[in-house]
Amino acid sequence: RYDDERRGIGGRMSELLRLQIEFTRMVGLLIEYAYMNGYQLTFGETYRPKETAALYAKKGIGSKNSLHCDRLAVDLNLFKAGNLDGSVKGYQLLGEFWENMSKKDVKTCWGGRIKKLVDLNHFSVSFQGRK
Repeated sequence: RYDDERRGIGGRMSELLRLQIEFTRMVGLLIEYAYMNGYQLTFGETYRPKETAALYAKKGIGSKNSLHCDRLAVDLNLFKAGNLDGSVKGYQLLGEFWENMSKKDVKTCWGGRIKKLVDLNHFSVSFQGRK
């Protein structure tokens, strides 16, 4: 079922699948950039089931239409010298690098720019009007 939902007509790649593939490649570049700048990372939330997204939305800590549900968002935990680093400085370095990877057909979005709910460790690509 997962493959059927993401395939286009005649087996052509759907827009969602194309973005998922490109997003994964770009996350790899972001991870490499973090390590080149002396940071270490662990994955926070990557995929989020729709039921969890609905629960988060009800609690006011997320969106029921989260891009995590479409595998187009990742939360990265940042470490410096083995210690968790939740500072704006470290995340801003990564966030600006991520934003600069935007191109004509892929718009990158960093959670540090979200006004309603700042989410420094959130990196995504926009899809169907969602960031």
